[in-house]
Amino acid sequence: MLPANGGRPARLPQALSRVAESRPGRLVVVSNRVADLSASNLSGGLAVAVGEALTARGGQWFGWSGKVAADAANRDPLIQSNGNVRMVTVALTPEEHEGYYLGFSNRCLWPLFHYRIDLADLRAEIEAPYLAVNRRFARILARRIGPDDTIWVHDYQLIPFASFLRQEQATNPIGFFLHIPFPPPEIFAALPTHRELARSFFAYDLVGFQTVRDRENFARYAVEHLNCRRLNDGRLRGFGRKLTIEAFPIGIDAKSFAAEAEKNARAPKLRSLARDTESAAFIVGVDRLDYTKGLPERIRGVEVFLKSYRAYRGRVQFLQIAPPTRAGLAAYDAIRGELERMTGHANGRFGDFSWAPIHYLHRSVPRPLLAGIFRLCKVGLVTPLRDGMNLVAKEYIAAQDPDDPGVLVLSQFAGAAEQLEEALIVNPHDPQGLATAIHRAIEMPLGERLARHRALWRRIAEQDVGWWRERFLAALSKASGGAAQPRPAERSTLKAVSYEKRPDPTAS
Repeated sequence: MLPANGGRPARLPQALSRVAESRPGRLVVVSNRVADLSASNLSGGLAVAVGEALTARGGQWFGWSGKVAADAANRDPLIQSNGNVRMVTVALTPEEHEGYYLGFSNRCLWPLFHYRIDLADLRAEIEAPYLAVNRRFARILARRIGPDDTIWVHDYQLIPFASFLRQEQATNPIGFFLHIPFPPPEIFAALPTHRELARSFFAYDLVGFQTVRDRENFARYAVEHLNCRRLNDGRLRGFGRKLTIEAFPIGIDAKSFAAEAEKNARAPKLRSLARDTESAAFIVGVDRLDYTKGLPERIRGVEVFLKSYRAYRGRVQFLQIAPPTRAGLAAYDAIRGELERMTGHANGRFGDFSWAPIHYLHRSVPRPLLAGIFRLCKVGLVTPLRDGMNLVAKEYIAAQDPDDPGVLVLSQFAGAAEQLEEALIVNPHDPQGLATAIHRAIEMPLGERLARHRALWRRIAEQDVGWWRERFLAALSKASGGAAQPRPAERSTLKAVSYEKRPDPTAS
């Protein structure tokens, strides 16, 4: 590994510090944000999954601190320890936050990867801050890894991270997991720099996707646009590398969430809801306020249900919890305004003095209370227009009373639909179909509900977050070992994935 000062002899204290940090066999997690492992209740699939792995194995979690400061580019990383795990975080400058995070990551890649070309800012020039931050992060981390460390990079903000880390002469096993969908080739190719960005995947040993569909979209893109070859074992040959690609559907800690739901369904804060559910069927939806979640389409489906099944007026209530996210981006402000107008319209059309069909909460609800709410609600609506996985679907299943379970209504475009076949699968763009599914869910007899829930529970309990984590790390170990992936060959491909302007050898 090169010294951090570009090859000049390091001062003794710095060199000793680096040796101390280079203990063999650590797991190094790299993500846009770093969780607080000292918190008593970790929330989110990534925090739980990698938190447990880091604690068990010892290692380091590296990423953005969430802070923005004018002098951030010249600051040393903040290092905090929790047992045998170090959290190493860096701040962003205002320009980096605007260009890397709000700009290319969330105005371009997020909508593009969710099939929304119409919302994506596809100007080639906005990519520069994204690449610069990935390069800066890679240089910082290169000083803090040992030759035997395994590096696990997460999500769309850090796609080119490994290519820059390889340029720092890192020969470690490096895996990447994409938490959001990967779009079909014809959509991804709308990005002006799609070839350069896609080539950077080949600096990894393993690239993981949520679903088989996402994996095959990437494979088809690599064959059609990068002149790669799909091998008999499923790997991709390209740029002097054999890249392993696989689907690893992320899970939840199902048993823990089930216990949380049973406990909190009796929480004092939910007593009123518990009483109301005795006389009315409650339907619940929990989503970040994002245009990918299909919230306006969901409201239309509820409206059609109330119009088509008049007998349920006054007997059914829909609770939509939609905490804010990425405030200040025009697309998010627009979806909030649309949702509020639609909710008001539906309540004005169908409600009366004593009953409103839709309750809309634009704020976060503590995770333990959410578990209790899921258990009390007869129907769970998880109907995104496009989603990498959607763990809410799995949480709703885990939260149910096994003797009297509710019914999950799930979008065919959620990654979870590949696993959760026993849910009622719907097209979120079809309001009549959604209305019919809601009616079927409410009226479903106990025997059918039990059969569906048992099958769903068995799957999410077996394929939980630990199963996901161990499958990925085992596949990374296999993909990075042996003579098939000699490390000198990796270093020889670094220039091929750099971002300097040059003729593209893959172009026809």
